[in-house]
Amino acid sequence: MILVTGGAGFIGANFVLDWIAQVGEPVVNLDKLTYAGNLETLRSLSHDGRHVFVQGDICDRGLVDALLAEHRPRAIVHFAAESHVDRSILGPAEFVRTNVEGTFTLLEAARAYWGALEGAGKADFRFLHVSTDEVYGSLAADAPAFTETHPYEPNSPYSASKAASDHLVRAWYHTYGLPVLTTNCSNNYGPYQFPEKLIPLMIVNALAGKALPIYGDGMNVRDWLYVKDHCSAIRTVLARGRLGETYNVGGWNEMANVDIVNTLCAILDELRPGTGSYADQITYVKDRPGHDRRYAIDARKIERELGWRPAETFETGIRKTVQWYLDNETWIANVQSGAYRDWVAANYADR
Repeated sequence: MILVTGGAGFIGANFVLDWIAQVGEPVVNLDKLTYAGNLETLRSLSHDGRHVFVQGDICDRGLVDALLAEHRPRAIVHFAAESHVDRSILGPAEFVRTNVEGTFTLLEAARAYWGALEGAGKADFRFLHVSTDEVYGSLAADAPAFTETHPYEPNSPYSASKAASDHLVRAWYHTYGLPVLTTNCSNNYGPYQFPEKLIPLMIVNALAGKALPIYGDGMNVRDWLYVKDHCSAIRTVLARGRLGETYNVGGWNEMANVDIVNTLCAILDELRPGTGSYADQITYVKDRPGHDRRYAIDARKIERELGWRPAETFETGIRKTVQWYLDNETWIANVQSGAYRDWVAANYADR
């Protein structure tokens, strides 16, 4: 049994689905079900006894303690986080609460639980913390990619809160000996992503005949990682990663935002042709504050030490992603609640 936090969100839910399919080991899934948590993603597991869902807050120490005592997990895989930069700019307090206080609560609960274990149970226990490349800050166009030893230089409330959580995890290893592992991933994309992030937002807006808003000049560069590749990397690190180590997980796919959007438009022109090109809907909007210019992940360490490489290229992964959204319009409609529409209106009203 493993405990997964945030397992109804985009990456967490994909991980739970893949874990049950690939490993078959039972999962206790703790998720608060905020706007981005969606049990419909996990509908296929609704009658599967290997998936135990618990709605709750990672800041609730009593609940976390009770789950650990009842289910006796051999590992905690910690996804739960507020993760959208734009939302962190509009409301940073919740990011500090969830990402910093929540991680602290989990670490303390895990420390107490692990400390009471004995023998192989104690030796084999792991706490895997899932983080982001945004903690490293921004790269110049010709700068080398982020390695695991790159200094932390977060530039948004979101990345600062994740940097803080990374530091807590490191400290709990060095101070208390808690057997931790950390992964810092690049931008994920794929099925079940909430349509506020770039790729699903562009797909949904294109199909609805709406503007495709691109920040600034569109030349902000990200490394793109297919979510199922990310899930396989986490399974690999959990199984074979060295205690206390950090592993960068990337897709070896650096692309500018405007190129991403043009690629999506070209695929949609092919798969769901309209009267003109979807690229005609592209519009440039005022850049967001503190918008990092470039991220790039050097993922050689995880390949060298653990033998992991992404299975998907960007070309194969993005086509699978567009096709999934075309095939699952009901899922999209169901997640687009009034709260989501209100956020979109607030975020883009003055841009």
